[in-house]
Amino acid sequence: MPTAHPIPASSAPQLPHAAPPDVEIMTIGDELLYGQVIDTNSAFMGQELGKIGLRVRQISSVSDRADEIVAALDQARQRAQVVLITGGLGPTKDDLTKHVLARYFNTELVMHEPTLHHVEEIFKRFQRPMLDVNRQQALVPANCEVLHNAVGTAPGMWFSDQGTIFVSMPGVPFEMKRLMTDHVLPRLQAQFHIAPIEHVVIMTAGLGESFLAKQIEDWEDALPANIKLAYLPSFGAVRLRLTGSDDGLPDLRGRMLALLPALRERIGEYIFAEEETTLEAAIGKLLLAKNLTVGTAESCTGGMVAQRLTSVSGSSAYFRGGIVAYHNDIKQQELGVKPETLAEFGAVSEATVREMAEGARHRLGVDVAVAISGIAGPTGATETKKVGTVCLAYADATHTISREYVLDRGRALNTEYAAQSMLTMLRQQLALG
Repeated sequence: MPTAHPIPASSAPQLPHAAPPDVEIMTIGDELLYGQVIDTNSAFMGQELGKIGLRVRQISSVSDRADEIVAALDQARQRAQVVLITGGLGPTKDDLTKHVLARYFNTELVMHEPTLHHVEEIFKRFQRPMLDVNRQQALVPANCEVLHNAVGTAPGMWFSDQGTIFVSMPGVPFEMKRLMTDHVLPRLQAQFHIAPIEHVVIMTAGLGESFLAKQIEDWEDALPANIKLAYLPSFGAVRLRLTGSDDGLPDLRGRMLALLPALRERIGEYIFAEEETTLEAAIGKLLLAKNLTVGTAESCTGGMVAQRLTSVSGSSAYFRGGIVAYHNDIKQQELGVKPETLAEFGAVSEATVREMAEGARHRLGVDVAVAISGIAGPTGATETKKVGTVCLAYADATHTISREYVLDRGRALNTEYAAQSMLTMLRQQLALG
């Protein structure tokens, strides 16, 4: 059987693009179309390509059918100069990608000896017998450049055909990420002239996207022509991303950072970080900086606030514990909520959560405590309290505050938004102290 030989990266043809190439991502696999597997690969590739100044123009998903893969390849090359493909490189019969690519590029599959040796070493290391289907993982189209997969058995494949680059990678996320990092991104950077690009991220919580836009409208309108602002809303937060393109002047990033003081003047109370991070991680940094401990008392969220706080590595330095007081008896016995408070105001009330927060602070021996109680729904409403009513409280050594919200998003989202609101309130109080 013929043997494939990799083409050195330096000898790959240089494509004469005056502007950065258009990129398309193609994912292959019935499991993606059936919703059995979530496509996280496209999100990762889009983010990493953006960091080097390349923009994804389209993402498409294709079934495990040869004719549909061919049609998708034909369409992609009409739209993009770079087509990144994931999926369909496994050892089973439904994995057709490299067979289709061999026919599409009018060549045959040949054995790539370095990949075969790599696969053999993997099976030897795990002391497993190597089947013929495993050996076939080292078969590749004869006219591709083989990209070594350091963490898996299926190699990546790089094709240059009539001005378009096609790169095929495994669908397994950690294998695809390694190939992108080791081979694909460096190759694309070297092959195309890509102007420098910078991103500055500002994380906000507590104010919706439209309200944020209104408050910073004049600041956004005054941005230099080469710096664009994007609003990226996520669950209970909005990420503001400044993207700067090269304008020939020095220190692009420094000039972008110099824009932030004016932004802080307008929305500083809602900014919890000026980097890619989570709200709970930002809270952890504040607690560590102030040498404070925190505890939680939760009813409707069932421990969700505590779970988010403890999802941060190193949180044991500031999180002491939480009490899930779902039943009124537990609110009284564990948190010291007065029976008369429950009788007069109810479990879902600012009066009750204030006593829950103060009780948690003393019971858990913490500097700061937060408490939450609500009617997540769809049942539980009373004559005076609607489904979605949520009460929050924050307590420290000097004061206790409380707030009431009415949410209308269904049980699951009501609890998630309640937890997000609780964390936002905690961060804002810590920032004020």
